Amino acid sequence: MTTIKKAAVIGAGVMGSGIAAHLANAGLDVVLLDIEKKFADAGVARQLKAGGFMDPAFSEKIRTGSTKDDLGLIADADWIVEAVAEKLEVKQTLYRSVDGVRKKGSIVSSNTSTIPLHSLVDGLPNGFAADFLITHFFNPPRIMRLLELVSGKATKLEVTVAIRDFVDHVLGKSVVQAKDTPGFIANRIGNYWIAVAQNEAIALGLNVEEADAVIGKPFGIPATGIFGLLDLVGIDLLPTILRSLQNATPAGDAIHDYDAEPPLIARMIAENRIGRKSGAGFVRLSPDRKSRDITDLATGEYRPQKAVSSDSLEASRGDPRALMEHPAPGGRYASVVMEKVLAYAAALVPEIADTPDAVDEAMRTGYGWKQGPFELIDLFGAGWLKARLEARGVAVPAFLALAAEKSGFYSVVNGRRSNLLPDGGIEPIAQSDGVLLLADLRLAGKPVEDWGAASLWDIGDGVACLEFRTKMNTFNPDLLDAIGKAVERTAKDFRALVIGSDSAVFSAGADLRVFLDIVEKGGREALGAFLDYHGHSTFKALKYAPFPVVGAAAGLALGGGCEILLHCDAIQAHAELSIGLVETRIGVIPGWGGCKEMLLRFSERTAALRGPVAPAIAAFNLIASAKVSSSAFDARKLGFLRSSDGITMNRSRLIADAKAKALALAANYAPPEPRLIALSGPSGTSAIGNILDSEALAGRATVHDGVVGRALANVLTGGPSADPLKPLTEDDVTALEREAFVDLLVTPGTLDRVKHMLATGEPLRN
Repeated sequence: MTTIKKAAVIGAGVMGSGIAAHLANAGLDVVLLDIEKKFADAGVARQLKAGGFMDPAFSEKIRTGSTKDDLGLIADADWIVEAVAEKLEVKQTLYRSVDGVRKKGSIVSSNTSTIPLHSLVDGLPNGFAADFLITHFFNPPRIMRLLELVSGKATKLEVTVAIRDFVDHVLGKSVVQAKDTPGFIANRIGNYWIAVAQNEAIALGLNVEEADAVIGKPFGIPATGIFGLLDLVGIDLLPTILRSLQNATPAGDAIHDYDAEPPLIARMIAENRIGRKSGAGFVRLSPDRKSRDITDLATGEYRPQKAVSSDSLEASRGDPRALMEHPAPGGRYASVVMEKVLAYAAALVPEIADTPDAVDEAMRTGYGWKQGPFELIDLFGAGWLKARLEARGVAVPAFLALAAEKSGFYSVVNGRRSNLLPDGGIEPIAQSDGVLLLADLRLAGKPVEDWGAASLWDIGDGVACLEFRTKMNTFNPDLLDAIGKAVERTAKDFRALVIGSDSAVFSAGADLRVFLDIVEKGGREALGAFLDYHGHSTFKALKYAPFPVVGAAAGLALGGGCEILLHCDAIQAHAELSIGLVETRIGVIPGWGGCKEMLLRFSERTAALRGPVAPAIAAFNLIASAKVSSSAFDARKLGFLRSSDGITMNRSRLIADAKAKALALAANYAPPEPRLIALSGPSGTSAIGNILDSEALAGRATVHDGVVGRALANVLTGGPSADPLKPLTEDDVTALEREAFVDLLVTPGTLDRVKHMLATGEPLRN
């Protein structure tokens, strides 16, 4: 079996440089080549600017060169990725050169999305074809989870297995095995959806605002809708892709029903109105740069943007089926687009994939749809869609007709989600080893406990998993009570506890409405009691529980979400974790132990931070600025993660990895001993005061920022009366936090910030 430790990417354009950056994110040494070295260097620079690296330092793992002078650099590469121009003769010429220098057993793949695999290897040596396959990444490679894997008739099984396992475990991709058909899966359906949505909006006389609103959020499709997406990817790109698909598919394929370049699109391309990259597309900034202009789909001219107005959207109230049934233009648009696209997807199985779940996974992870085509059909009802198509006089795909008879494409059999197959059979959907999803457990049974705001699951081997279930997993009294109950139940029946879920958000922090309501009804005394009873006691019980606690952190972990992780024995973080103590944005400081825990963490860094002043300044700089990590690797640099905390690249493997860490800690586990904390006192207060004065003079800190900053400094240094020779207990520092939090939250400046955040979702600079 090939072990992949070094990779090479040939072609340093947007995709090639993005792939190289993500390979470096995964810890590999990478060679990036282009026709000239300067193009490869520019590719690395592009990714540094675009955020392709999870840590800018990872760019140092890439060695650049030219294909003319430096092809020998790939001689020891385990995996070589080709990402050059989509021209068969260019690729095959390169393959022959690569085959002359690559080591025996190395794997070669193409990132192509338009050229069939059998054409790529036609005429090339059998040994090359045996080591070759297609690995189709989606842009940007760091962010988009989908990787379509296409193997040829000659591709060795061990090559397919090696790449599939590597991109899953190490690159964090959702791997979908596609067939060697035009556009593979996601682009075959996705580009047809774009063509239908674009052309039908023009034909029906809709405006851009309504079309994007109708075809986006109601169907779980990204809010860009269709015209926002076209502006994002480039209006000039779609005609080329559609022509490629039309040339590669038989005459009866529905992709031929639409003009690849209708007159409006041709005009916009001719006028260089091709989207964000040119500064103007369907949307542009108005000449005064204060508002936006929108292309009128009837005239092609710009006009001021207007609010979305749609009788269909208002009447349907977010129900996509009701939207499709509504007779107004918006409803007719939704109906014609989604009926055609869903029917098209049903007609393509088993041509492009063997099962519905492969198609749905590709559309979820490649195009950002919350539900794939077959999941949407089941949501609407296969029989309902069949009847709609028949009423229009449209041929009903055989697979859709079968689903109408069988009551859908998906079912639950013996606690497992299962696929309907085109031959009428039912097949369980298999999860890869090491994938543990609470959604699967939910199908098979019930949680150990369900408190409404949270559930406790048995995830095997004596480990429990606490799942938050509030909106954005925010903390309210019910959730905090549930955490306390979970600690008690775990101590009784389990060896260890994982805190995590399948949600895209770990926790967005405290529910601000709860705090506002407490202050308005009970004042500072009620607020202090809430902090003590619901917050401090809960987090302390978690930290000193008689079993290990591991936080499985993914997505956002902000404010209280960060603080609960800081009280865990360990964190297993998804690579794209955004974590931070952001309380200063609403005019308070961390109130549930965040200041205390960051002081402890920075005190541990004895090599770099000596004495009590340095940890206080480090914690102040982090908390006062409300820094949020750009990745888990950045979180480690900022101090939110310790070196012993783990990082998982594949989101679907996070809970399983957290469970493994919890089991490792459970052997001979003993709770941590409470520690003393030396606060710096006057010297630290003075140093932080200088920072605050400098920020104010530079115009970076507002008046209320100064109020919050001084309160934070008082906690981190203990104030002017603190003595670093007389360390405080953790409870002492928690009490300082509590007092500062309460004092701030009842001030008019902070209340204004809280209310503004609740009303607008944006911080107030007062």
